[in-house]
Amino acid sequence: MPALDLVVPGDPATRTGGYIYDRRILEALAARGWQTRVHRLDASFPRPTAAAVADAAKTLADIPAGRAVVVDGLALPGLDVALAAEAPRLRIVALVHHPVALETGLPPAERETIAAAEAAAIGHAAGVIVTSRWTARTLAGAGVPAERIRVVEPGTDPAPPRLPRFGTPWRLLCVGTLTPRKRHALLVEALAPLRDRSWVLDCVGSTARDPAAAAALRGLIERHGLEGRVHLRGELDPAAVAEYYRGADAFVLASDLEGYGMALAEAVAHGLPIVSTTAGAIPDTVPAAGSLLVPPGDGAALSAALARLFDEPGLRRRLEDGSRAARSLLPTWQEAAARFAAAIDELAA
Repeated sequence: MPALDLVVPGDPATRTGGYIYDRRILEALAARGWQTRVHRLDASFPRPTAAAVADAAKTLADIPAGRAVVVDGLALPGLDVALAAEAPRLRIVALVHHPVALETGLPPAERETIAAAEAAAIGHAAGVIVTSRWTARTLAGAGVPAERIRVVEPGTDPAPPRLPRFGTPWRLLCVGTLTPRKRHALLVEALAPLRDRSWVLDCVGSTARDPAAAAALRGLIERHGLEGRVHLRGELDPAAVAEYYRGADAFVLASDLEGYGMALAEAVAHGLPIVSTTAGAIPDTVPAAGSLLVPPGDGAALSAALARLFDEPGLRRRLEDGSRAARSLLPTWQEAAARFAAAIDELAA
């Protein structure tokens, strides 16, 4: 029976893209007959405390020799010494959703430190699984040999066909944790000048992971007088999130960085027109025929794209057609797991 150990920091039940990817891949591997085990590290990664690094080194040392071990990218900074020690006896594969060093808001010195730590840790792995072609290109550009990289994009659950609704108000949906990288504030600023159009925005995602960002966003909504139009729904279970997708007219995301964009793929699965940015993997994830993409951080361009969506019925229909046409191209979680298994076999042989 094939076996796999996953090493991941924080709570594996967290409802963010990286953790969801990890869980769904392990579930699908288990359905294929794999024996899987999760090793939970301290939540201080990717800025680990000394105690967290020591505990992580012991965790790796306790894994039986010869096992295939996947180390989630959040744990890579700080684990280079431990991975160097264990690489001779474990089959280590790094799993990189996007380089941690590219996270929004890092001071330059810290960014350089994290980038060096990531590179060192990846250097001790037999190979790297990435979740998008963009991340593969980024790592290859940073010096990781292309033959050591495998792309395994996330799966997407099939969604029933959605019937377009042409009444008002427009029901806009944004799915993502309220953190600076997702740029909810920029989205609100882009919508504020369009208050003469009939729209409402539902923001689905945790307001607790970054309380300061959530509080600042609430204050911005109040200053613009949009309390009745912008709704922070908080973190919801998958069934409730699916209901918001089914009830939406369009999906919007102003993110500064996406290593894949699972929420965007869900929007494609539901046949929604998409307004987003060209950040990271987004242009690879969403179909050009189903989306309007603007430069990240460009509030004026975002506002103009939203105005076009509201004001041009023909454009909306074309985007919906383009999004629906791309639904069949999305991999299922079973297909993703098959590719993940093949990548482990190739990289950790």
